[in-house]
Amino acid sequence: MFLEKIKSAQSGILLYGITPPKASTQPERVAEIAQNTLERLTKLDIDALVVYDVQDESARTAEERPFPFLPALDPFAFASGYLNALTVPKLIYRPAGKFPPEELSAWLDQLQQHRFYPVFVGVPAPDYPVKTTLAQAYQLWSRHQDTSVVGAVTIPERHNVLNDEDSRILDKMNCGVSYFISQCVFNIDYARQVIDDLALRCDKQQVAPPTIIFTLTACGSEKTLHFMEWLGIHVPEALKEELKASADMLEKSVQLCLDIASNLTTFCVERSIPFGFNIESVAIRKAEIEASIYITTKVGEMLREKGVRTSAKDYSVAIDG
Repeated sequence: MFLEKIKSAQSGILLYGITPPKASTQPERVAEIAQNTLERLTKLDIDALVVYDVQDESARTAEERPFPFLPALDPFAFASGYLNALTVPKLIYRPAGKFPPEELSAWLDQLQQHRFYPVFVGVPAPDYPVKTTLAQAYQLWSRHQDTSVVGAVTIPERHNVLNDEDSRILDKMNCGVSYFISQCVFNIDYARQVIDDLALRCDKQQVAPPTIIFTLTACGSEKTLHFMEWLGIHVPEALKEELKASADMLEKSVQLCLDIASNLTTFCVERSIPFGFNIESVAIRKAEIEASIYITTKVGEMLREKGVRTSAKDYSVAIDG
């Protein structure tokens, strides 16, 4: 019960993140991809499914994009049209600034009807013409606040440069945001610094901290590693060389994700920050998809062993009972 867990600030939340198929994909192939996704995910003990909005971020940097940008299907259309058999809530990413208020308001109504929840993100480039500000988007969402939660993103790399991520988080909390999903974490020091500064600021202002959900993803090739860095994910140099030198980069990155999850679990518990993990699966290679399933299962087991996770199935039984 994702909604109840967020509203009651429970730790141990477990999400799984995907991207929709490419927009050029034929309908029968979209249905096939969706069926394969359902078969994998119905076996997992997750609290919600994250469906990303794929944006062209090429204008953000002068560096050439390692992979060509291919538009994807709308995440709400894909989730509502093909993934209804997966009964967990869907968290739908949307860059609020790309849409006028009327269209955004209608979209929020559609989410409400499906019991989906929004995660508002920024526009793909700083000079993109904004049609609705994030503050306006949160205000539009606020009429659903009794039966919904709204999420936002947090970027540890940004905090390392600007040292204001804790302030950004509290500003969004004041607009109604109750949970934050991070950019993929490879530099654990960056993530821990955000948590430390957030805990201090919340304590100083005497406010309850929001839930921080750390994104983890496996990396199976040097090209994927390069793409992650192009997206702004910081991979420490020593770790990068360790991955490149490993006999099996995918296996090495899986163990790295599990180590990061264990480390951040202890760190957040010690600082009384509600937290969880989002296991990202955005690759098309079967081995990397299977690795994401494995990470999700093992992270869930770790959280239960540490006593910080109530499984989604057990939680439903407790609520119904």
